[in-house]
Amino acid sequence: MLFLPTMHPIIEQARNEGRVVLTEVESKELLGQAGINVVTTRLAGSRSEAVAISQQIGFPVALKITSPDIVHKSGAGGVKLGLEMPEQVEQAYNDILRDIRQKYPRARVYGVSVQKMAHPGVEVIIGAKRDKQFGPVLMFGLGGIWVEVLQDVSLRVTPVTRRDAGEMIKEIKGYRMLTGYRNQPPADISKLEDMLLAVSEFTVQYPMVSELDLNPVIANGDGAVAVDARVVLEI
Repeated sequence: MLFLPTMHPIIEQARNEGRVVLTEVESKELLGQAGINVVTTRLAGSRSEAVAISQQIGFPVALKITSPDIVHKSGAGGVKLGLEMPEQVEQAYNDILRDIRQKYPRARVYGVSVQKMAHPGVEVIIGAKRDKQFGPVLMFGLGGIWVEVLQDVSLRVTPVTRRDAGEMIKEIKGYRMLTGYRNQPPADISKLEDMLLAVSEFTVQYPMVSELDLNPVIANGDGAVAVDARVVLEI
């Protein structure tokens, strides 16, 4: 039987628009449907819609600019965190659009994403990149700014087994942060393994995806959830 790679409508739409980088909202929808745990995120095209979504998913929320032309949202003034009231959402929406229009007047703006704030935990990164020689390579390490500063990561060629996933987690120098320290409870390692396995399967199911970043993934005693996501398609 001939194997045909899965072409998701989100990927097809991006292709039709000449884009290879999916927006955060598109990335999370695609990944969520593939069984990867992502924080609830919806796109708002107006201030009133942002408030309505915030009330539906529950406070506190975060707002982020959604634009295919803006990669570093925080540095552009396109992120507002920990919003707990409708009035704060309205103000944050106005501030984000004002700052973006001033700094990037030619940027295409689809709207502002509204997402549920995740519970505190250890920030880790899970990613995958398609290597020309080895195929898709899975990555795990400390996330947030630490991935750039410490570069504390482990790698495996996909597909991986649960044993592989467990070894990847234990190999990083920051593993002790996941086992509990000071007043920080241990993270649910099995949920991190689940996410690594799901991302591994995703790379097999979608060979047209060249790169994937989940950073940060918040790991705590309740599980693991991706707060930010980025999917890049092959040119």
